[in-house]
Order: sequence, then C-alpha cells, then structure tokens
Amino acid sequence: MNAQPFSCKNVLVTGATRGLGRHIADAFWRQGANLFAVARSADALAALAAELVAVREGQKVGSIAVDLSDRNAPAQIFDALGRFGSSLDVLVNNAAIIGPIGPLEDNSWDQWQVTIQVNLLAPVALCRLAIQRMKTQGGGSIVNLSGGGATAPRPFFSAYATAKAGLVRFTETIATEVGHYGIRLNAIAPGAMNTEMHDAVLRAGPARTGETEYRKALEQAERGGASPAIPAELAVFLASDAAAGINGRLISAAWDPWKDLVSHSTQLAQSDVYTLRRILPEDRGLQWK
Repeated sequence: MNAQPFSCKNVLVTGATRGLGRHIADAFWRQGANLFAVARSADALAALAAELVAVREGQKVGSIAVDLSDRNAPAQIFDALGRFGSSLDVLVNNAAIIGPIGPLEDNSWDQWQVTIQVNLLAPVALCRLAIQRMKTQGGGSIVNLSGGGATAPRPFFSAYATAKAGLVRFTETIATEVGHYGIRLNAIAPGAMNTEMHDAVLRAGPARTGETEYRKALEQAERGGASPAIPAELAVFLASDAAAGINGRLISAAWDPWKDLVSHSTQLAQSDVYTLRRILPEDRGLQWK
C-alpha cells in the first residue's frame, strides 16, 4: 500500500474514543483518512478530535454523540454524516457492550435486549444505511468487530455471544448479497484484550462468570492481554484496496496469517475458509452412516 491509502476517503468508526475503537480511529487517521467518530460522550469525542488534529492537519474529523441502544441512533448518525461528507468509503462497527453476565434465567431481560440492540441490531442498521450510500458511489468496505462467543459457546454471556455470532453470519450473508456492487463486508476476531469489557468480567466474579471464564480473565490480566494495535491494523488492511479479494470472512487478528492473505485470495474466494459452518461427523474422522 502507498503511504496514504485512505487520503480523501471518509471512514466512520463507532465506539471511537476508547479501547480498540480509539486504536482503529488512530490507525485510519495515520493512513490519511477523514474520520467520522461515533461515541456516547461528546466531551470524549471533542478530545479525540483535538488529539488527532494535533498529530496531523489537513484531514477532516467529525463526530456525533449518540447511544446505540437508541433505535433512532443509526438514522441520526447518517444524518450527521451527510453534513460531514457526501461519500462513505469505510464503516467500522466497533462499539459493543458485554451485557448481562450470569445464567440466562437470572439475566435482566431488558439488559439482554439492549445488548442485542447495541451489538447486533445497531450494526445491522448502520450496514443497511451504509450499503445504500455505497451502492450509489460504486463501492465501499464494511468491517464488523466480532468477539468471544461468535465461534464457540460462551456460557453466562448469552446475550453478547448471541449478538456476535449473529453479526458474523450477517456479515457472510450480506457480503454475498452486495459483492457485485463493489461492497465488501468482513468481520474481525480481535483477540482477548484488556478493555473495559475485560474489567467487567473481573468485577462480576466467578459466581457470575463461571470459574473457567474468570480464571482466563485473571490470567489475561496478568499477561497483559492482546495488543489492540494488531486488530486495528487488520481493520485498515481489510478496508483497503489491497484486500479487494477478501469478502465475507471472519479473520482472527491474533491467529490467522492475514498479512499474507492477498496471495491466497483466489483460493479463499473459492472456499469456505474463515466462515461459520456446521461440523459433520466425517470432519472429525467419525463414520456414523
């Protein structure tokens, strides 16, 4: 990629003021993008804008403070985005909440539904609006952030896991729908990072999270967790022209050889590698027929 692959391109990032979202915002800014940031705090958004401009001038930064638990938030975001610029080149759905922790029957039903709204329905609504705009301009890229529970059961985190699994399958499905318009959708498994969500797991304690999950959280805290810079770099790569042959995939920032995927893009497009699939007995060497 050249030195400024996102020069003059508009990138929308949700949850942009802290954690992984902040690293993603920084990564796109360093690559020359105009950034439209979404978060709940207007003060945090103002601080982000000031810090970005201090690093590099000549790029645009806009923002809107909304709560994605509000069903009207996606429409409000795109109304504000329309005043920021006429095009949208990249959407990164990063914002998420951990939701209720503990056995399903003890979860607050209101909190469970809010988690689905923030982690699944809001990103879907933003994708829908983004696709409408990207179709008229000839293409674009969408990156959705997955998380723990998308590819394996995550007991005591049912709302979070359900939303993230749904978001990955949505990504695969819509990538097939809109690929011929030059629009690509991919998902990222960012790895176990020491973020606010990780802190929430530790605060909940083993009685709510389960002994296994809590022990893993303690070990992660001691090790320091995965670097958010790596999934941020992956988000930039997947949104770039260099990844034009990668569509409808869930890529692990920590474990997959994504820096070399361009050389395998033809094989990837003809396979179900990096997608959610049902495991058959034959896949495990069992003969049940």
